Amino acid sequence: MTKNVRILDGHACRLGEGPSYEAETDTLFWFDILGKTLIEYPFATQKLRLHDLPFMASAIFSIDAQRQLILAENGFHLRDRATGTLNFHTAVEADNPITRSNDARAHPSGAIWFGTMGIDEEQGAGAIYHFYKGKVQVLYPNITIPNSICFSPDGATAYFVDTPTHRLMQVVIDPSTALPIGVPHLFYEHKGKGWIDGSVCDADGNIWNARWGAGEIACISPEGVQSKSVTVETSPQTSCPAFVGKAADRMIVTSAYKQMDEATLANAPDAGKTFFIDLPVNGRLEPKVLT
Repeated sequence: MTKNVRILDGHACRLGEGPSYEAETDTLFWFDILGKTLIEYPFATQKLRLHDLPFMASAIFSIDAQRQLILAENGFHLRDRATGTLNFHTAVEADNPITRSNDARAHPSGAIWFGTMGIDEEQGAGAIYHFYKGKVQVLYPNITIPNSICFSPDGATAYFVDTPTHRLMQVVIDPSTALPIGVPHLFYEHKGKGWIDGSVCDADGNIWNARWGAGEIACISPEGVQSKSVTVETSPQTSCPAFVGKAADRMIVTSAYKQMDEATLANAPDAGKTFFIDLPVNGRLEPKVLT
């Protein structure tokens, strides 16, 4: 294992995604999308809890001390923290059997940007949406694999990628609503190993991006230049980072063993596990959402 990178937990996910840390409870949540599981990791006890779900889900958001919001294959669901009870809230592509949810991020306004995609990665089957107080609207249709949704510290810029294009885009948005007020344009084009997957933006405007297929987390400056990277040698399919700690000064990254054959897995013994990156970062805590 690379210096400063260690296994946070040994549970392996077929498709680990959607990590989100809550400072109030000092707890990290993430999903095994294809395993239909919500994973809960309290840092105080370091005892993993697995919550079976009746659907594929990919993102979780904090509403208040009693409730969370889960993004799933058929839309949004309210989750009671105490009991785990789920109640359907808002439909998204609920009548489309070939799609599921994927990457998502909360904006400081309380809105959410989120993406859908084909379960079998069908070309152009998905879209990127805006959610606010139960209202959903399409922002960008004909997306194959939506990823890297994140926002600048001032809330005035959004980033996203359709992973097969290798082109990380940016667009000016209204900080009070998270709705676009400009046309997306190229921010960073990836030409190296792997694919642009999930990202988070730190308090300095740097984008930390997980590189699927490269086992890497790369730092892209606000000017669109890659400045550094961290390697996870034993799990090439790194999927999404998140800031953790009450000061948001460290990172974790999820990974996957999806579509890896026995020969590949033999060289990737930690595929699907979640990793702690013990390097200082100037991260940000996730905002609460408005439903």
